[in-house]
Amino acid sequence: MSDGTRDTLSGSMSPVDPHVIVLVGATGDLAKRKLLPGLLHLFEAGLLPGCRVVGTSLDDFDDDQFREFARKACDEFGARPVRNQDWQEFGALLGYVPQGAGPAALADVVAAAETELGEQARRLHYLSVPPKAALPVVRTLDEAGLVARSRIIMEKPFGTDLDSAVSLNTELHKTFDEAQIFRIDHFLGKEAAQNILAFRFANGLFEPIWNRNFIDHVQIDVPEKLGLESRAEFYESTGAYKDMVVTHLMQVLAFMAMEPPTELAPAPISEEKNKVFRSMKPLEPAQVVRGQYGGYRDEQGVSPESDTETFVALRCEIDNWRWAGVPFFLRTGKRLAEGARIISIAFREPPKSMFPHGSGVGAHGPDHLTFDLAEAAKLSLSFYGKRPGTGMKLDKLSLQFALEETGREGSVLEAYERLIHDAMRGDHTLFTTAEGIERLWDVSRPLLANPPPVRAYAAGSWGPNPIHQLIAPHAWRLPFERTWRSRGSI
Repeated sequence: MSDGTRDTLSGSMSPVDPHVIVLVGATGDLAKRKLLPGLLHLFEAGLLPGCRVVGTSLDDFDDDQFREFARKACDEFGARPVRNQDWQEFGALLGYVPQGAGPAALADVVAAAETELGEQARRLHYLSVPPKAALPVVRTLDEAGLVARSRIIMEKPFGTDLDSAVSLNTELHKTFDEAQIFRIDHFLGKEAAQNILAFRFANGLFEPIWNRNFIDHVQIDVPEKLGLESRAEFYESTGAYKDMVVTHLMQVLAFMAMEPPTELAPAPISEEKNKVFRSMKPLEPAQVVRGQYGGYRDEQGVSPESDTETFVALRCEIDNWRWAGVPFFLRTGKRLAEGARIISIAFREPPKSMFPHGSGVGAHGPDHLTFDLAEAAKLSLSFYGKRPGTGMKLDKLSLQFALEETGREGSVLEAYERLIHDAMRGDHTLFTTAEGIERLWDVSRPLLANPPPVRAYAAGSWGPNPIHQLIAPHAWRLPFERTWRSRGSI
């Protein structure tokens, strides 16, 4: 990384106290693909001024073997080439304790790291483990005496229904205070998701029309091209709704729909998000479409009679003053036509058109404001404009913006990097709360108690046909009627 980028990142974010990061599940897939490369990038950017990383997992590694594993992970999955000098400095910060060595061995290694860092050092525990292993890990941390001065990052899912979520939170709170717990949603760590707050509340052009009087409906659409990717055991116990909607799509919905917070601080933002969840109507099974792609039941580890949905689309409503009557349509699934992450806001059309028949008005649907939440961080505003020439012919045009056009894309932290850094600073802005997650499971109860039948869809399609009746008289925004412009195009 260039010194200029290092200065930009470290200068734009508040520093953190020295930390010992205990990475549980340190040899797993998430650690390999995201967490270890992310920690290296934070180090390169000067955002880990005092840090030790203690990895622990079921693998019987020593320190050198773990460093070798981490180097390969960073070379293979890091977003930028690893410089040898940076690696030598970062690799020296890594240590490892096999889980089989027990809590006392973990405590000894953490204590040694804290002695090097000084008495002001804090602890950050990242639980990159399957859901069923989370509470046993919490008990291990407690037995090791590592709860004080610590924060803990939890991976989804946060329960699978209301009862399990309440039980999980009750057990967690026996060991960690709510202020210590960070339930991670990597969608909200993306630059584009945070830009929703800036776009909404910093611009006088859009804040006055961000309500039911001007917005017709909203779509949050996260199709995936990938299949199970060796996650059959996990997916069979969750499905698309529990895996994606509660933990990702509804969190994004809250950012889009929340009221202005009293200040740009974690507590006021969390409170406004929770107000959105409190205002959500219970989900009606008749307003939900569940699907399963052809061939799913032939996947290794999947039951031949599986009723697990690999696709879900639904309509939900927020019953408050701002959004009453505005439908929110959510869609996500595996093995779909393309991978995307968008929020698309459809504005109400004029009540009467003065343009003649055949002018093109109304042929392409309402005007849309679209946020692309992928790493590219783009947004688009579509509108009707006159086609040059004689007569009054109108075409759908668009204004588009991409982060790359600012020349500052090198200053962007990836989602996991930002969220780890936020947790180290104790910033809950982009994390969900116990109240929020329990409320979402509460509104899910009618759906979970009486799920609609699973309908087949072809791999590579956009899902089962009933999705079009679900959203009628509107249409799904994906696939787009136009492509995103690339850099250098007019």
